[in-house]
Amino acid sequence: MIVVWINGAFGAGKTTTARELIDLIPNSTLFDPELIGAGLTQLLPAKRLAEVGDFQDLPIWRRLVVDTAAAMLAELGGVLVVPMTLLRQDYRDEIFGGLASRRIAVRHVLLAPAETILRERIADREVPPDLPDGEIRVRQWSYDHIEPYHAALAGWLTADAHPVDTSALTPYEAAVRIAGAVSGGTVPVCDIVQTPEPTSETVAAGVLLFDEQDRVLLVDPTYKAGWEFPGGVVESGEAPARAGIREVAEETGIQLVDVPSLLVVDWEPPVPPAYGGLRLLYDGGRLDSDEARRMLLPGPELRAWRFVTEEEAAGLLPPVRYERLRWALRARERGAALYLEAGVPTG
Repeated sequence: MIVVWINGAFGAGKTTTARELIDLIPNSTLFDPELIGAGLTQLLPAKRLAEVGDFQDLPIWRRLVVDTAAAMLAELGGVLVVPMTLLRQDYRDEIFGGLASRRIAVRHVLLAPAETILRERIADREVPPDLPDGEIRVRQWSYDHIEPYHAALAGWLTADAHPVDTSALTPYEAAVRIAGAVSGGTVPVCDIVQTPEPTSETVAAGVLLFDEQDRVLLVDPTYKAGWEFPGGVVESGEAPARAGIREVAEETGIQLVDVPSLLVVDWEPPVPPAYGGLRLLYDGGRLDSDEARRMLLPGPELRAWRFVTEEEAAGLLPPVRYERLRWALRARERGAALYLEAGVPTG
């Protein structure tokens, strides 16, 4: 199962190109995530919608994009052509990582016309006649996103997607070029780790590693949003501490000699669609500066790493994960492991 994701600035011609592309790629279907955004405006309370400036900022939208794409491919097979602007790397990671967890390969294409051409196309863009103030709002929305598009282009987007300069191309000509690049292998499958989604409760082992200033190591996974501790799901028949050692080696290249000591056992309750389970944190000890400099990050799995203070971690980790870290640090100070439920000590 394959997704061809057509990215680009608002007004770049993604949807018209996608419509041409499904006639060129055998057994392909068009899936426009805009429809999910439109549906959510009818389903969610106005108060919730007012809290975000863009439906992409709604976690439910990103989850439904993955779920719908997977359901369509399960129903129809073949190739799904998805025209959708993605300018935030964390949203790209969340969506593409979710697809990868379902064993769906993503080929990422970027329509990249020159800015003058882009502005001309925005000015000529058709607007639904029944949309109040539609012409002003739609065009202004597109113009307002040119700067974020350039910021993404200067950062992660160019390295991640296969660019197609459509300045002098019609939508059909652009589709022909994309179809040839996809079939010829010029557009590679996105290099993102495939982490299968759990089907029941899991046991996960994380390892806290510290630098010489006693700051803790956090890593930024490519396959999901948010920072994490080095670690991962314990495999069947594997000792949790050994799983932590294995994950640290796989993610960072650091080989722990001693079995790390347990700091925290945290029961994470199921919150659909997640199943929850046991989360264990271990003390992997202090790394000297030479060890830290030798740290390796495999591209498909981790994007970045950094040592942070407890205060800095609060701004990077989700609340429950931060509470887990906070109590793990207290357990480290006291020399006694703690049992938590949803990040809160019990007993």
